[in-house]
Amino acid sequence: MKRIAIIGCENSHADTFLNFIYNTDKYRDVEVIGVYSNEPAAAKALNEKYGVAVMENYTDALGKIDGLVITARHGDLHYEYAKPYLESGIPMFIDKPLTIKASDAVAFMNDLKANAVRVTGGSSLKHDIGVKTLKAERENLVDGETLGGFVRAPLNADNIYGGFYFYAPHLVEVVSEVFGRYPVSVEAKRVGKTTNVQFNYEGYTVHGTFVDDNYVYYACRFADKSVKGMNLESTDEHNWFESEFCEFYALLNGAPSPVSYEDIFSSVFVMNAIDRSLASGGEESVKYFEA
Repeated sequence: MKRIAIIGCENSHADTFLNFIYNTDKYRDVEVIGVYSNEPAAAKALNEKYGVAVMENYTDALGKIDGLVITARHGDLHYEYAKPYLESGIPMFIDKPLTIKASDAVAFMNDLKANAVRVTGGSSLKHDIGVKTLKAERENLVDGETLGGFVRAPLNADNIYGGFYFYAPHLVEVVSEVFGRYPVSVEAKRVGKTTNVQFNYEGYTVHGTFVDDNYVYYACRFADKSVKGMNLESTDEHNWFESEFCEFYALLNGAPSPVSYEDIFSSVFVMNAIDRSLASGGEESVKYFEA
């Protein structure tokens, strides 16, 4: 058996992952020894639904597990929750955003590296079949070089879970997956119920539109000889959430991390630059791996 704990279980990922574990044969060798949340009602609800034990403290699983799932809604808690488990070297799933502060991102990344912790997580949107298709077409120069693109995703900034950072990772990670993890700079502006961002790469620009509390996801790539776009939707056939849990399950069984430490944390620095641009009203360089 592979023993895991889920910390920060107020996020819907906890319920979804538990459903996979308890109700599908594929993951019968996974045992959840406990869940923890700083919102006790969330842990209680999962206990009542699945019979999973509730931990009194997020450190209660130390020395008892083979892997850790961190799904706290507030990104500021992710590094804090992971710290006690880092020296064990167990693999981790860390939900979006991995962190909010750049200083936490740098420290967290360095600690993961130092302890050779294999890690996955971030936005589930990068598992969308459309995102994977557009990424592959950019990398393989399908219909010529990339000239630019457009991505739309929701924004829910009025919350107690980090404001802008709570939902921003979805759009940012779709842009990052399809067009490259390292835009040079961003320019952001609020217009009505939208937040519009220009992602400036070497050689092309991608436009992103966050729409307040509107849950339509879309991505489009402009190439020399074509324009290709599609709605992004999780389906039974291509379920984002099972894809990301399957990546974590692979780590439990010895697989390497699917992405580099730098790539998985890159979106934190892009979001920080967008936040600065909204405040300054101008173009902001993305300051990668600067605390």
